[in-house]
Amino acid sequence: MPSSHLTSVDLADPHTFLNHDLHELWRSLRTDSPVYWNPPSESAPGFWAVMRYNDIVSVYRDPEEHFTSTRGNVLSTLLQGHDSASGQMLAVSDGPRHRATRALLLKSFTPKALAPVMAKVHARTRRLVAQAIDCGEVDFATDIADQIPINTIGDLMDVPEYDRPQLVNWNTMSLARDGAGGGDLDEILARNEILMYFADLAEQRRREPGDDVVSALANGTIDGEPLTEDEVVLNCYSLVLGAEQSSRMSSIGGVLALAEYQDEWRRLKNGDVGLDTATEEILRWTTPAMHMGRRALADTEIGGQAIAKDDIVTLWNTSGNFDDEVFADPTRLDLGRKPNKHLAFGLGAHFCLGAFLGRTHLTAALEAVRDLVSTVEVRTPPRRLFSNFVLGYTNAPVHLHGEPGAAGK
Repeated sequence: MPSSHLTSVDLADPHTFLNHDLHELWRSLRTDSPVYWNPPSESAPGFWAVMRYNDIVSVYRDPEEHFTSTRGNVLSTLLQGHDSASGQMLAVSDGPRHRATRALLLKSFTPKALAPVMAKVHARTRRLVAQAIDCGEVDFATDIADQIPINTIGDLMDVPEYDRPQLVNWNTMSLARDGAGGGDLDEILARNEILMYFADLAEQRRREPGDDVVSALANGTIDGEPLTEDEVVLNCYSLVLGAEQSSRMSSIGGVLALAEYQDEWRRLKNGDVGLDTATEEILRWTTPAMHMGRRALADTEIGGQAIAKDDIVTLWNTSGNFDDEVFADPTRLDLGRKPNKHLAFGLGAHFCLGAFLGRTHLTAALEAVRDLVSTVEVRTPPRRLFSNFVLGYTNAPVHLHGEPGAAGK
C-alpha cells in the first residue's frame, strides 16, 4: 500500500492533474509506491496504478492470460465495470477477433496506403503556420493543431470537409472538459453524436463504396462474415478519437515546449538535432494518453505487488516516460535523445494503430515551425484540459514571429 503522504492522491480526479507538479508526483509514486493502490471513492471502486516503465511494459506484453481490455481500457469505463463497446471496438477487444479486426484496418494504415495523404499533411501544416505568422498572435490549438489531424483522418475516411470542425468539437467534449463546470452528460451526448454521424456515413458507403477507411469497414468481412453495424461505427469512432486527439495534443505541447526551452529550440533551428529524434522526444515529453487500463483475469503480481482477479490495473505511460531508470535526466527536454523507447503509443497487441500517422503530423508541425518561425512567444498562459486521461491544452495563445526570407520556403 502507498506511503502515508500519497494516500490522498486520487488519479481518477481530473483536478489532480491541474493541481500537482506532475513530474514530482510521478517521481514520488515511482519511488514510494510504484504499484499504487488508488483508494475507492463514494462512487467508484479502487484501482491499481502502475508507475514504473518496466512494470508497465510487462503488463503491455502480457500474452492476454492475466489481463484483458474487454471490460474497459480507460478509467472512465473501467470504473463503471464495463465498456458498451466490448468485443466490438478494436481498443476493447482481445484474442482472435482483435487480431482479425486489426488486420482489416491495418490495410488502410500502412505507410504505402497513407502515402497519398502524407504530402497533404506537410503542405497543409506549412500553409497554416504561414497564415499564423501573418496574423501575429494566434491560438496554436484552434488555429493550427485542430486543423491538421482532423483533415488527415477526414481524408482517409472521406469525411466531407464541412463536417470536420464539428467532429473536432464533439471529440474534445467526449474525452475532456474545459473545466470542472462541465458535466458527464455533455461527454455522453458528444460521444453519441459521433456514433450517429458515422452510422449515417457507413450506410452511405455501403450503397456507394469508395477507397476510404469507412468503406473498408462497412464492406469488410472477417471469416467471410460482414462486420456488424456496431463494429463499423465503433471502430470509426475509435479511429477519430485516437488519431485526432493524440496528434493535436502532442503538437500543441511541442510548440509550448520549444517556446520554454530556448536551447533546444536553437538546436532544432540550427540543424543540430533532426526532426526524427525531435518528434520522438516531443511524443515522450507530452504523452497525451496519460494512462491505459486492464482488468486482471486471474490472481497475479506486478513488480512484486499481488494483484487479485478482477482488479482494475492502470498503466501510467506519463509516469513511465519519465522513469529515470530508463531515461537519462528524464525531466530535461532533449530533442536529440537516443535511445527513446517511449510509451506514448502504448506497446504490444494494442500498440496504437495510428502511430505512423501521429508521428507524421508532429513531424510536419515541427518542420514548419523550424523553417518558418524565428521565435515562439507565449504571452498568455495556456489552459489545461480537465481530464484524467488526456494530458494537454484547450488553448495555446502564441505569437509566431516569422523567419526573415522564409515566406517562400
